[in-house]
Amino acid sequence: MMRNRGWLAALGGLALLAVAGCSGSKVTTKSSAELPRYQIRTLALVPFTTLATPQVRDVVDQGFSAPQGARRSDMALAVPPNTEQPLRQTVIVPSRAGETVTQLLWSRLKSRQGVTVLSPSESAKALASSVTAQPSAGQSRAMTVAKQLKADASLIGQVLVYQERVGGRFGASPPATVGFEAKVIAADGQVLWEGNYYEKQRPMTEDFVGFIQRHGVFVTAEELAIYGVDHLLLEFPFGTEVER
Repeated sequence: MMRNRGWLAALGGLALLAVAGCSGSKVTTKSSAELPRYQIRTLALVPFTTLATPQVRDVVDQGFSAPQGARRSDMALAVPPNTEQPLRQTVIVPSRAGETVTQLLWSRLKSRQGVTVLSPSESAKALASSVTAQPSAGQSRAMTVAKQLKADASLIGQVLVYQERVGGRFGASPPATVGFEAKVIAADGQVLWEGNYYEKQRPMTEDFVGFIQRHGVFVTAEELAIYGVDHLLLEFPFGTEVER
């Protein structure tokens, strides 16, 4: 019995080391060299959009390719290139996926210390107002919202992949897949920070660490999104997280 406990403890320790060594593979972030020149006290959270281009799904092993529209995105994209076999069906990103990720961010950012984050509803009203209906040439919606709300910068983003699992917690085919990207853009148009999250949940035989992180079950797309938001914000350079 003692020998078994020692083996389990050793296995747990190796798993923790592996988690520490692989934690950044699903989330990537980058800060601009210009960031120190800016003081961001007020940040507008703009509702996330969803990728309109249909995504191709592999019926054979239920894998995803990187959407063609995503490859053309002007944001950093960490979705791996397609290496999987015959592509036969397409799926779209549900519109609610943008709302889901936006609200997850808002629930965590609204109480953040050191920066005032304006709500998605305020940003949506600014976008819908007559002042912002037709932005000036060369002015992005992020810049427009920031100027309209007198914010120092805007946080914008897009959900690129949001596929729900088919099945339950103990067996899913395909499993959930989620990918989104985010940017903080100053009122003058300078990109200050960008982050990216992509994960297709894999079975234990393909991603032991990830499966242990998920407590040995297949999670929902929203649960993957929660993980992505939380880990993206660990590298968020504006304000500090309030202890929960």
